[in-house]
Amino acid sequence: MSAQASPQQAHESANWTKFVVRMVIIVLLFPLLLFLSAGRLDWEMGWIYVILATISTAGSRYLMIRRNPGLLEERTTALNREDTKSWDKILVPIIAVVAPLSQIIVAGLDFRFDWSPPFALWIEVLGVGLLTIGYLFATCAMITNAFFSSTVRIQTDRGQQVVTEGPYRIVRHPGYSGLMLGAIGTSLILSSLWSLIPAAIMVSATIIRTRLEDATLHHELPGYREYAQKTRYRLLPGLW
Repeated sequence: MSAQASPQQAHESANWTKFVVRMVIIVLLFPLLLFLSAGRLDWEMGWIYVILATISTAGSRYLMIRRNPGLLEERTTALNREDTKSWDKILVPIIAVVAPLSQIIVAGLDFRFDWSPPFALWIEVLGVGLLTIGYLFATCAMITNAFFSSTVRIQTDRGQQVVTEGPYRIVRHPGYSGLMLGAIGTSLILSSLWSLIPAAIMVSATIIRTRLEDATLHHELPGYREYAQKTRYRLLPGLW
């Protein structure tokens, strides 16, 4: 007879289950909504987007958890924690769910009804490049930062410290930079001007979140103010 699992093991198993379920939903939901909206499957750039996004999303999360196992519990429970900032509980669903799903649905409908003029091939290729760079930049941030939570909170329970390595030498919030590049790249890959509207909403919400998070870190995380003096830009080198 096998030994009964300890409460800690049961807790970790529950977190893994929750994480896997979320990943399966993300991996399946996006292509499903894209092609249902498009009303057809013979969409070459749609498949290129789906393959790139699926591999990048699943791969980045795998590498993140493998490098920083503590992030499994952190990211699956952060939204329900009392110390998560109240404003972030509003912004997270917009940035992570509402805006990206809306972008995919609008792009699919755009393809079905020819709302946008055809994009030149070089623009679609540019979109592939932006999406790839965005994913790579964000993945580097996930791997480098052992405190890469899904919400904004000061992780005193995990001994949070300022991270200054890797992409954090370039900008203070590289994960958000990658997210914004990916949002723009998605619209270009899918040749959809109209999908830039939800992309703009996502970018705007991300900028607001960046400002609020940066202010929080300045006031509540020791050493962040000194780090910000060395790494001057939040999202875009030379601009902001």
